[in-house]
Amino acid sequence: MLDEIKQTSFRAIYRRVLTDFALIHLCLLVALAAAVTSYMIMGRVDTARTIAEYFPRYYGRFFWPLSLVFPIVFFVSGVYARSSFYTLQYRIRTIARGSGLAILLFLTANYLMFRQDMVSRSVVIWFSILLIAAMTLAPLIEKRPVDPEARRAKRSRPGQNDPGTVLVVGGAGYVGSILVRRLLDGGSKVRVLDRLVYGYAAIEDILHHPNFQLIVGDCRNIQTVVRAVKGTGTIIDLAAIVGDPACEEDRQTALETNYAATRMLIEVAKGFRIKRFLFASSCSVYGANDAVVDEESAVNPISLYAQTKVDSEQALLHARNEFFHPTILRFATVFGFSHRPRFDLVVNLLSAKAHQEGSITIFNGTQWRPFIHVRDVAEAIYHTMNAPLGLVSGQVFNVGSPDLNYTLAQVADRIREEFPDTRVEHVENTDKRNYRVSFNKIRSQLSFDCVWTLEDGIRELKRAFEEKKVVDYRDISYDNRKFLEAIGSGTYTDEMDARIMAAFATPYPPTSSDAAGLRQDAMDSRTLREPAVASR
Repeated sequence: MLDEIKQTSFRAIYRRVLTDFALIHLCLLVALAAAVTSYMIMGRVDTARTIAEYFPRYYGRFFWPLSLVFPIVFFVSGVYARSSFYTLQYRIRTIARGSGLAILLFLTANYLMFRQDMVSRSVVIWFSILLIAAMTLAPLIEKRPVDPEARRAKRSRPGQNDPGTVLVVGGAGYVGSILVRRLLDGGSKVRVLDRLVYGYAAIEDILHHPNFQLIVGDCRNIQTVVRAVKGTGTIIDLAAIVGDPACEEDRQTALETNYAATRMLIEVAKGFRIKRFLFASSCSVYGANDAVVDEESAVNPISLYAQTKVDSEQALLHARNEFFHPTILRFATVFGFSHRPRFDLVVNLLSAKAHQEGSITIFNGTQWRPFIHVRDVAEAIYHTMNAPLGLVSGQVFNVGSPDLNYTLAQVADRIREEFPDTRVEHVENTDKRNYRVSFNKIRSQLSFDCVWTLEDGIRELKRAFEEKKVVDYRDISYDNRKFLEAIGSGTYTDEMDARIMAAFATPYPPTSSDAAGLRQDAMDSRTLREPAVASR
């Protein structure tokens, strides 16, 4: 709570305390008028006169000193924390709780100290009702509707926290290249650790930015990781072999990069007392599920990619302590154009096929998927990084929007709206993934909402094709699996790296036998070689 209060300026707190103090006294005066009026209406004129005559003495001698209880309780209960960050619902709950506690303490002190000079019970009842109503209605009056364009413009403002130098592991990839620019625009100093498997074109124009530093290296090499982490205050871990097909192409690489390297990074981060650690996970951890899942739902990974995410999540949450505060972000299926484009993602691939070939194939069209635009992914990370630590430490958040839960057939319909001549073929296969996701937690606790719609992303991709930003979507540089298949894997230059990865690849904490089987299949293929490490 103290961290959150520090984020609010002293002048702002002072102004709010004075305003609330005046409101408390106003509520008492209005309560007196309401009580006297009600007795007059009921014909109890003598009672009304007695209350009115006694009130000035009570107000001057007793209420003034006791009224100091209210701002003190409001301060302690969090009413004066940085409540503008929170959702309206959260703010109202905090204020209502603080008001109720303050009234209870006030009445207790009033009874113990001035029981012979108690004010009328009716005045007390009216005062309690009016104060709670006035305090909780204040945020509603302050709240102003914001149109989508204004929301996008507001996102460009610098963050209010100073996270120190931010290390983005895998910062030259699909998401990372967007996120790094968002961090720089927000005033952060950014350090990127990336092996540049896909080249440096995605970050070429920011290489000379005064707040940007690039370390070219492998996230599985402990010396490189130590050098990258030293001097930073926040770590954002995006490094991964992303997607089921890419992981299946080289299961050893997937296990080492997505899990073992994460465990090593955790230990290095804890050694340097890094407070914030944001981890990019995936809603694919829910696997096949007919229900609407949320963060409390059981995970059901049905691929090595999903299993490495589950294992990394558990390792992070187990490592949490008073100095190390991990946050898990489970992203919906990403779409949209980026500085490092990808066309192995369903919306991007279907849009490209519709533009270039005029036909698309939908596999298992009734299956549900949640979606999110790549820029909203970057914004969610930025937003979470700047959230009060107490709200995000040790938390898991699904990241997306309930409005972007679509069946694959519905995705096809949206694509045909932009490419009307597209032919659609429906095919069934063995892919069992099916899940709808609730995003209420990140909306209610962090006040995050997606800005980009599915239609926005498809139109953006269409413009990229028309402007020749993408000539041929089938180029292997746009497909993680094809690219990793083409460049192959080399041998380790340092046997120590191999031994470290082998040690960290051991599952901890233990999970189900099915999960162990997924990992063991990958570990059985281990050789002393250095596979290609991809950035997200």
